[in-house]
Amino acid sequence: MLAITLFMFSCGNKKAVQLPEIGHSEITEINDVSAAYLFYDETQPDSVELNRKNLISTTNWLINVDKRLTLKQVIPHIKFLQEKKQNAGHKNVNAKNYFTCHDTSRNSLGFVEFTDVTFKNNIVNSTRKDFSLVTFNCLVKLYSLERIELETTSLDSVVIENYKRIDDLLIELKGLTSSGKLNLKFSFSPNLSFQDYITFKSLFLNAENDSLFVSNNEFIY
Repeated sequence: MLAITLFMFSCGNKKAVQLPEIGHSEITEINDVSAAYLFYDETQPDSVELNRKNLISTTNWLINVDKRLTLKQVIPHIKFLQEKKQNAGHKNVNAKNYFTCHDTSRNSLGFVEFTDVTFKNNIVNSTRKDFSLVTFNCLVKLYSLERIELETTSLDSVVIENYKRIDDLLIELKGLTSSGKLNLKFSFSPNLSFQDYITFKSLFLNAENDSLFVSNNEFIY
């Protein structure tokens, strides 16, 4: 399938965003929206350009990020937009934030919500302090889609394992949930591409259940 590219026309100039691909999205239509664009632009000092001129604080925000950008380039702008909306004079508590993607299963647009996600620069290590609700604290460190580290902390031990496939990680986590409740946190390399970030995140969109708690805090480290 051909990748979907969004075009924005401004002052007679055409700029393009190559959207990240996602295998399947549960969200395919959003109403009452306004959009911002993060362009891949090699003429800029950090190769990224943000256009947010058309954002309205009371609407759902669609953030269109070029898949070639890295998290180091993207996240500072995303945090800026989140703060802009939180501090707006006019608010809509029901308005949400989404990343726009190319849903390859339908060859159409799909959306990944990140309204409640908080991006942090300093990683918080797993601790043994609070196991009242969980059996395991798990920290997933994603360096690339072929280099994944899982740090599992239980009451009496810390185990660190390495994986080269996301599927193997998912099998391990499924096995852990059969033994107890998991509190799961993610840490992402700042050099990770936005495409790889979306690929990884999409696999956990519906993972949360009675045995798996996915933290809204994401660490870029």
